[in-house]
Amino acid sequence: MNERPDLSALIKSYDVRGIVGETLTPEVARAIGAAFADVVVIPDGETEVVIGRDMRDSGPELVAAVGDGLRDRGVDVIDIGMCSTDGLYHASGALERPGVMVTASHNPAAYNGMKMCRRLARAVGENTGLGDVRERAADYLADGVPAADARGGLVERDMLAEYGAFLRSLVDLSEIRPLTVVVDAANAMAGHTVPAVLETGAGLPELPLTIIPLYFELDGTFPNHEANPLDPANLVDLQAAVREHGADIGLAFDGDADRCFAVDERGEVVPASAITALVGLRETARELAEGGEPTVIHNLISSRAVPEQLTAAGATPVRSRVGHSYIKAEMARLNAIFGGEHSAHFYFRDFFYADSGMLAALHVLAALGSQERPLSALLEAHSPYAASGEINSTVDSVPDALARVRAAFAAHDVQVDDFDGLTFDHWSAEPRWWFNVRPSNTEPLLRLNAEAADASEMERLRDAVLAVIREG
Repeated sequence: MNERPDLSALIKSYDVRGIVGETLTPEVARAIGAAFADVVVIPDGETEVVIGRDMRDSGPELVAAVGDGLRDRGVDVIDIGMCSTDGLYHASGALERPGVMVTASHNPAAYNGMKMCRRLARAVGENTGLGDVRERAADYLADGVPAADARGGLVERDMLAEYGAFLRSLVDLSEIRPLTVVVDAANAMAGHTVPAVLETGAGLPELPLTIIPLYFELDGTFPNHEANPLDPANLVDLQAAVREHGADIGLAFDGDADRCFAVDERGEVVPASAITALVGLRETARELAEGGEPTVIHNLISSRAVPEQLTAAGATPVRSRVGHSYIKAEMARLNAIFGGEHSAHFYFRDFFYADSGMLAALHVLAALGSQERPLSALLEAHSPYAASGEINSTVDSVPDALARVRAAFAAHDVQVDDFDGLTFDHWSAEPRWWFNVRPSNTEPLLRLNAEAADASEMERLRDAVLAVIREG
């Protein structure tokens, strides 16, 4: 018997993420596959699991190991090969099977990991099976994976064309004005999926789009820049290319292409909250036209413009905790038409309540191309306030830092709630502001997001909160 390992640093609240060859090895991946079979797949009455992977060099070996673990427990495997994470979600939905995506998303080249879902792309998170998968996988690493009476089978199936056709069926781009679009794939999965969705090579009707590709060559070493558009340094090439080509818009995707970031015609980064408002209003109008009662999910650190504009348009906005497993659960529970996060994850009822960066991009292109204004003018109304963006601070003690913030900012005219960190709300009186501080799940960090009605007030608030956080 081997020593039972602690997998808490590898299998986290939403997914699996580790360094290949150190915390994530084929042996560990096999144990996770077997645990997923026993904790989620078999109890759900399933017999098959869809597996996909991104372009990282370690992907094939880890896919084989996860598949071996599933098959050891008697579960059949459908291997769809390289795909984006939303490509895996599409396969889970279209085939009505649970799935495992082998990816480390935006992490550097040394990493890999997994995202898991039940059939129809339903999320598996800490409290919906992933915590139990972690414990069972640790048991299997210590004691071995027991063999089922009959080993599961393996088939391969390419679903890229079906994925492209499905997304194109959800948003009509055939009548938009001609647009020039720069796409930065960061040598990651958008280089595989953008041609399948936006170009004619996949057998789809031609669109009035001129695509200017940046770094479409698949390379898991990320030779040009990391596939993490949240870091402004990784958007510099896209911004320059938009200006150079006089493009209408720039799009950047993360490593597994489930998130989409936009740059306007000036090369300015578009806030994710503005896209949440834009797409949310499009989906709200469609739902109302069909006689429905639209609900839209937004996480608690989205701009206040999002719930304000959705309410004015006739939708019911619902606040959620940060994190895809929480938002997906709320989407399904409330039959919400759309959901958006500050991190550029966008969720759609039409896409199995799951997130798709490519589908969000299609909506933005449709909105831009259906009118004559540039993107900056189209989105101006959706960014009326000043936001700090997310600012991380390392602290000696997260509880002590939170206590300092509470003591410094709680007052009779400030609403304070503990929904996903601490939120302080002074929006109902002048000067209007709010901020949220959330602890990291894995590091001694506090994450600050602040917003105010104007830039000077936001800067004053941001600096005041950071001073209290960091005084310890």
